[in-house]
Amino acid sequence: MQVPAYHADTYEEQAHTQVAATGELGGAPWVAVEHCLFHPQGGGQPADRGWVDGHEIVPVRDHDSGLVVAVAHGEAALPVFSVGQPVDVRIDLPTRLAHAALHTAGHLIEAAGRAQGWVLAANNHFPGQARIEFTAPQPDTRLDTPEGREEATEALRTEIAKAIAQDWLVTWENDADGRRIVHLADLHSAPCGGTHVRSLGDLADVVLPTLKVKKGRIRVSYSAAHRERS
Repeated sequence: MQVPAYHADTYEEQAHTQVAATGELGGAPWVAVEHCLFHPQGGGQPADRGWVDGHEIVPVRDHDSGLVVAVAHGEAALPVFSVGQPVDVRIDLPTRLAHAALHTAGHLIEAAGRAQGWVLAANNHFPGQARIEFTAPQPDTRLDTPEGREEATEALRTEIAKAIAQDWLVTWENDADGRRIVHLADLHSAPCGGTHVRSLGDLADVVLPTLKVKKGRIRVSYSAAHRERS
């Protein structure tokens, strides 16, 4: 009924499709399309910016139907759509690529943190808020001093830079339970419904300030961008 095209191709910008369903969410009308380019907010990633027949929308997950549905952005109301109606859909590709770069960089930081013996505790891939939080099952005495925290951060930066230079592929597959598993080559694998770059060489400006330790958690804040496409 609905194909999550944002999983198949992060870089697909526009498509011609048709309306799969209509309904209301919180009193506001929504429309769901068959070939869905729109990634809803979830998994630590913000929602895409998109358009249906030129009308700006925000995609959200409708928990009753399980569909990704488009609701009007701002105060403007959506027109009346009918099931089967042909429509043109589009996303703001630069925004999508910014989100994909942050999400992929987050996975890469997690891989580097695991190599330090840490365990993932939380993540956030929102612009301006991006961070990965870890716990350390074994005491890491380096983190007790500012110099040690900078040393640990530099170890992360080195591993990340090395992986980006190798330009490892980013791929995905569904496991036996139907979960989508994202792979950074052999570095990292995790269940994930987010959007990702094609390969680690697409990442640019990955910056890690010195990590912080707060309430037993190792917090690695970061920023990243998508490399300019030629």
